[in-house]
Amino acid sequence: MEYGEDIMISLNINGETHAIDVDPATPLLWVIRDYVGLTGTKFGCGIAQCGACTVHLNGAAIRSCVTPAQVAVGQQITTIEGVSKQRGLHPLQQAWIDEQVPQCGYCQSGQIMSAAALLEEYPSPSDAEIDRVMAGNICRCGTYPRIRKGIKRAAVAINALDKEPVSDG
Repeated sequence: MEYGEDIMISLNINGETHAIDVDPATPLLWVIRDYVGLTGTKFGCGIAQCGACTVHLNGAAIRSCVTPAQVAVGQQITTIEGVSKQRGLHPLQQAWIDEQVPQCGYCQSGQIMSAAALLEEYPSPSDAEIDRVMAGNICRCGTYPRIRKGIKRAAVAINALDKEPVSDG
């Protein structure tokens, strides 16, 4: 195979398998947006500095603008469209609404994806943990205080859900 040559790759995105004829070096961002049609993941800087393109690869937050599609073969990719594991909104998405986090909204899918990975690692994060993990996500509108409030609100909601008894239903 020569550089720039398309091949068929298979990607698992949000639990669905997609067979895509693409150059395996194509950034995952463009595969997600242009080939699969999921446009919630945004292009910001193209050099992994702003976080707008954040998706999960096996649960870890990554920058899809610099991740070659071939790296994701055989992995589980989750985008903002698949972040909620059940019907309805993810607690972070609901918290974003309740706290009126977005201003322009462009960075928000990346912010939510980074915040979801943060809450997996730190179920009750401190301000310092939030600031450290979220530092790679730039919000040009400066809604950082609302982002922090949204993360804390979602942490409370998720922790309450985790304590609910499971019905045999």
